[in-house]
Amino acid sequence: MDDQHNPQTPVNPSIYSAPFFRGMPTTAVEKATAHLVTRTHPANQVILLENDWGNSVYFILEGWVKIRTYNLDGKEVTLNILGKAEIFGEMAALDEAPRSTDAITLTSTVIGSMPAHDFVALIKTEPLAGIRLSQLMARRLRQVNRRLRLRESDSVSRVADTLLFLAEGQGIQDETGVQIPNLPHRELSGLSGLARETVTRVLTKLEKKGLILRQQQILSIPNLKALERLIM
Repeated sequence: MDDQHNPQTPVNPSIYSAPFFRGMPTTAVEKATAHLVTRTHPANQVILLENDWGNSVYFILEGWVKIRTYNLDGKEVTLNILGKAEIFGEMAALDEAPRSTDAITLTSTVIGSMPAHDFVALIKTEPLAGIRLSQLMARRLRQVNRRLRLRESDSVSRVADTLLFLAEGQGIQDETGVQIPNLPHRELSGLSGLARETVTRVLTKLEKKGLILRQQQILSIPNLKALERLIM
């Protein structure tokens, strides 16, 4: 990575309030983040490549990151979209194996990079860190299982589930409902496994029914339960 285009900045104080660290002793968090460096990356920049060695764990401080791989036909498959306070790169750090996916920014993104040995040391010495990591992996496994079960469902169910998936991970509650970023349709297509044209058609249908409200940057879900009822 070119630091001219990815300037290093002082450690962002928001790292200390990341859900992963919540409730841990201040001294443990300070020690774990002593060598953490933050960088600002432009949109569409690859942060990690599949088969890279895992020498860092990454915390998203601002922005969005797509986790992707490729199928046997060389087609891109979106596995996850992560937002503020999420972490990635932890698996390769733990098992000391090459990375199994790519990570690419979707927007201008601020990322904190923690040396893998500091992350592993935290897991070994702070019980709550191990619990948080287990919870993270369990949540992601449940999400994958749910999406796999819906692969044979109709397009409305799959788009609705994709929006709920994003709301669960990154939704912000306000007076209009739960807000999530209004991602490009190609990204929702990758997550849902549907053609982009199909995603566009379903979103238009959901908007006409008042189940979603779209602005330039934000998509609002007024009633999560109503959207859940569409999933068959």
